[in-house]
Amino acid sequence: MRAQPKASHFIGGEYVEDSEGAAIDVIFPATGEVIAQLHSATPALVDRALAAAKAAQADWAAMTGTERGRILRRAADIMRERNHDLSVLETLDTGKPYQETSVADATSGADALEYFGGIAGSLTGEHIQLANGDFVYTRREALGVCVGIGAWNYPTQIACWKAAPALACGNTCVFKPSETTPLSALKVAEILMEAGAPAGVFNVVQGYGEVGATLVTDPRVAKVSLTGSVPTGKKVYAAAAAEMKHVTMELGGKSPLIVFDDADVDNAVSGAILGNFYSSGQVCSNGTRVFVQKGIKEAFLKRLAERLDGAIIGDPLNPETNFGPMVSEGQLNIVTNYIAKGEEEGARLVYGGERIPGEGFYLKPTVFADVTDDMTIAREEIFGPVMAVLDFETEDEVMTRANDTEFGLAAGVFTNDLTRAHRVVAGFEAGTCYINTYNDAPVEAPFGGTKASGVGRENSKAAIEHYSELKTVYVRLSDLEAPF
Repeated sequence: MRAQPKASHFIGGEYVEDSEGAAIDVIFPATGEVIAQLHSATPALVDRALAAAKAAQADWAAMTGTERGRILRRAADIMRERNHDLSVLETLDTGKPYQETSVADATSGADALEYFGGIAGSLTGEHIQLANGDFVYTRREALGVCVGIGAWNYPTQIACWKAAPALACGNTCVFKPSETTPLSALKVAEILMEAGAPAGVFNVVQGYGEVGATLVTDPRVAKVSLTGSVPTGKKVYAAAAAEMKHVTMELGGKSPLIVFDDADVDNAVSGAILGNFYSSGQVCSNGTRVFVQKGIKEAFLKRLAERLDGAIIGDPLNPETNFGPMVSEGQLNIVTNYIAKGEEEGARLVYGGERIPGEGFYLKPTVFADVTDDMTIAREEIFGPVMAVLDFETEDEVMTRANDTEFGLAAGVFTNDLTRAHRVVAGFEAGTCYINTYNDAPVEAPFGGTKASGVGRENSKAAIEHYSELKTVYVRLSDLEAPF
């Protein structure tokens, strides 16, 4: 099985290789097999990518928004036409089941390209009337060169979520995928070129942390957008702030999911499964602290175990498989260490907990009950298929406990009392909240967190504010007086 791209990088409209860069092995998580080898960008290639983006930016920004939007919408159409091939590549890259990638990865990327392509022509300023016929008007202008740094869990989606609003506003991009999942972003670059984007508008460079650090601190870069962990985000945010760069930080979480005893148990279990085991638990917004009111705790756990017994674990390329391997052996080891910690600290293991024998990085869906707030598995982001179920009795009590975290990415509530539902989400200290659902992410709605989980918003009209800035112009038509 091979998935070797034409070259490691896409710069200035063409594939580029430099074997002097450090080797990057691409491993299929289902077998542990090396399916491609790329090379990290050398300093010369990083410079070349930034130079290409800088050179292309003025002409790209000078196009009308409608012209830019037409290219983005064409790219969305191409992406949808090739959804099967892109989904297979995403599965090879990440290990996520094809059943998932075929509906949640390239399709989500295409949605972003279509949405921002559709609004690119409507990005305008405003006219403000003053006395005596004077007025002020504003212009919405591009920032310049934007750097995107991606995570390994949704490589196609993340590349498009960052590229689409940036390009719609007239910026150009240099994107660095995660070294764990480097393949899909190259296809995004290919498709944008095929759709008519000029050379240099969207560039992809591969690499480890030092490549990202070089991109973040380069004076040609006006904006940095990162999807990643909180520790990485803090470092990147600090480096960008030192140069007064614009930033969007979409970071991790330890999100609460509250299930009241009047909730529909099957719906609540569905929400908990989506919030803990989709993508084998490797989703930043996951609701991994599941607070279940004591009256339905055992019913919830019983139904959850029945549903988990129905998970089809196996070859992620098989369309019937709905639970795949973890992305890497390193991530698998991190998660198994957390499971051991949970048992050591006294949580009750009620489902899973062990690695599945054989090839690949498979771990059974894992559920702990009787978890307390001070346990490590209730405090730290695990980023794997591990659910912590905590008991609660009253709304006031659970709200205090739900918000007692440094994170603030997401939060959810299941209840049939809609008054309580809206009261609870108003009280959540989180940027993205759900009522009787979990982990929806339509491009039309803003996505992002509070507290340590990040700054800024991705998707929706809100993203335009983060990829452009306003210029204010004061115009006087009457005579101007001065004190002397």
